[in-house]
Amino acid sequence: MVTVTVWNEFRHEQEDEDAAAVYPDGIHATLADALEGHDPVDEVQTATLDEPEHGLTEDVLEATDVLFWWGHIAHDEVEDEIVDRVQERVLEGMGLIVLHSGHFSKIFKRLMGTTCDLQWREDGATERLWVVDPGHPIVDGIDECIELPQTEMYGEPFDVPEPDRLVFTSWFEGGEVFRSGCCYQRGKGRIFYFRPGHETFPIYENEEIRRVLRNAVEWASPREGSPRTFGERE
Repeated sequence: MVTVTVWNEFRHEQEDEDAAAVYPDGIHATLADALEGHDPVDEVQTATLDEPEHGLTEDVLEATDVLFWWGHIAHDEVEDEIVDRVQERVLEGMGLIVLHSGHFSKIFKRLMGTTCDLQWREDGATERLWVVDPGHPIVDGIDECIELPQTEMYGEPFDVPEPDRLVFTSWFEGGEVFRSGCCYQRGKGRIFYFRPGHETFPIYENEEIRRVLRNAVEWASPREGSPRTFGERE
């Protein structure tokens, strides 16, 4: 079974009335609710920016199989020591699922080695997330596309490395397209970037989105592999 930690900077929901109306207990609480009680998840814990060590102590991360990351307006407040800690756990095999504006987080940019910048427009337009890799386990049980009636537009160019596997491509009303479901591996850890999730639209209440998140947990969970050893060999 799998232990999941959901990390959220938890600022919009405390400072913005529109965000609080959609996620009164925080985005992390809604994400935890989407995961709890569903295989393969055994335990879900949450952590937020303003907790000591951002809630990501060595003990918490050591017990975490898959870490969710949602951030937006406070990326720079995340301590580099914690970024180092998360990176090391990913390289050791912990799964990392980066959501929406988490593309600009320190940890995602560190692991990608690029700016991770993009185009955006906050207009509440319709989005269609098209499944472009229908055999991938992350889209198990998902139709050929997911339609979101109100969302924030993210558009290409998206300055990330070419994904190992591209699972979703988005189309927006304005005609833009975007690589919305990108799979990577760094060290022994699997990483999934999933675009949907603006703080003032109830996207994480959408059952198809929640299904994708649960599938992503199973895909990103640690797997046995050859040991990683470094240094002088006798």
